[in-house]
Amino acid sequence: MSHHPVLQAVIREVTGQLTSHPQVAEAFQNCYPNTFDTTIQSCADGSTFVITGDIPAMWLRDSAAQVSPYLPLVQDHPQIREIIRGLIVRQAQCLLLDPYANAFNQNPSGPGHKQDRPEPSPWVWERKFELDSLCYPIRLAHQYWTLTGDRSVLLGDFRQMLDVVLHTMRTEQHHEEESPYRFERPDPLLPSDTLEREGLGSPTAYTGMVWSGFRPSDDACTHHYLIPANMFAWVSLGQVVQWAEEVYQDENLAFEARSLMHDIQQGIREYGTFQHPEFGKIYAYEADGLGNQLFMDDANVPSLLSLPYLGYCPADDPIYLNTRRFILSKHNPFYFQGRFLQGIGSPHTPGGLVWPIALSMQGLTSLDRQERLALIRQLVSTTAGTGFMHEGVHPEDPHHFTRPWFAWANSLFADFVLKSLQLGDWDEVPTDLYAQSALQTAGSRKDHL
Repeated sequence: MSHHPVLQAVIREVTGQLTSHPQVAEAFQNCYPNTFDTTIQSCADGSTFVITGDIPAMWLRDSAAQVSPYLPLVQDHPQIREIIRGLIVRQAQCLLLDPYANAFNQNPSGPGHKQDRPEPSPWVWERKFELDSLCYPIRLAHQYWTLTGDRSVLLGDFRQMLDVVLHTMRTEQHHEEESPYRFERPDPLLPSDTLEREGLGSPTAYTGMVWSGFRPSDDACTHHYLIPANMFAWVSLGQVVQWAEEVYQDENLAFEARSLMHDIQQGIREYGTFQHPEFGKIYAYEADGLGNQLFMDDANVPSLLSLPYLGYCPADDPIYLNTRRFILSKHNPFYFQGRFLQGIGSPHTPGGLVWPIALSMQGLTSLDRQERLALIRQLVSTTAGTGFMHEGVHPEDPHHFTRPWFAWANSLFADFVLKSLQLGDWDEVPTDLYAQSALQTAGSRKDHL
């Protein structure tokens, strides 16, 4: 159990509501405090550095997602509030150092992928440009500001960061002609670890959307207009508009953000949809503006599955529901089914592994109580006796998994359980529905990858 008394109180409250479901209670007790207890490092300058778990670097995406379960605590608990505030400060510092980087070191000590071309700054662990890396800091700051009303965190470096973010997005609308960004990894383990055409990426034409070199899986895009990432950018820019009007009184910032929103939305409508013969109108995962589209979904967020979670559309939006049916079916090449699991995986983990992140996201965006309960049952019965979520899990053998310490997956599971309780999902659930799994009683064998 966490050593922090506030987190202990939350754990006691939640597990008290789940006394008839010990597997779920145990998994929550392990997963909820995992980020707080193992990955958060307070820095001398007052900022907060959050590692991913078993990798000692801070991803902008992961760090924002990892602290999500603690956001409801920021109003009443100053220590939690300062930790989140410190992370917002640190993320702004990172983007000012390099808006094209996805992962950073705590100090300019130089670890990471130093063989990449061009060689990144010693502050940078990895310089894969992922559009969502510009969005997650905005999302986290907006959530924090909404809950606390703290305007001070939006000033100084953060305000300067917004200019850098918008400039980078505007530049990457015209990647072929204007972008300074190149990325090559000599002798990559997988082709998806580098970009073709001497680091420029595969060809694209202007669409109004923002180019992204890599997906939130850290894998190279096939076509570089990543639709869910652009939807995330559209949401983030709307939050910038709100700040421009309510905090900064900056008409130029509001105009620029609105202009980008308009361009992105037009691009999504023109290049990001498809009339599927079985599912109706659906969203593509990627497009290039040259007539090519990719139809799939990846476990990492932003994903097509996560659109209501990100705030792009309601969970009952017709195009989203059509898309959801498509990506949760055999038509999605990264939807895997086995005896113990079924859900979305990722080409990032070859071998047909289902990602707990995707199962939690499926639950967080579901309108169906039975679906949510079934997903929690899958999640808690496939931890291989560890009590924690993992990166990818084999649907035929949950003892075959990747990354035993992956804080994002633990935090998202905690978010899912909290939402499920808020929705009243556990009222009158039979106690034997979550009976001890034979998989877990078999022991905690960890022949993970």
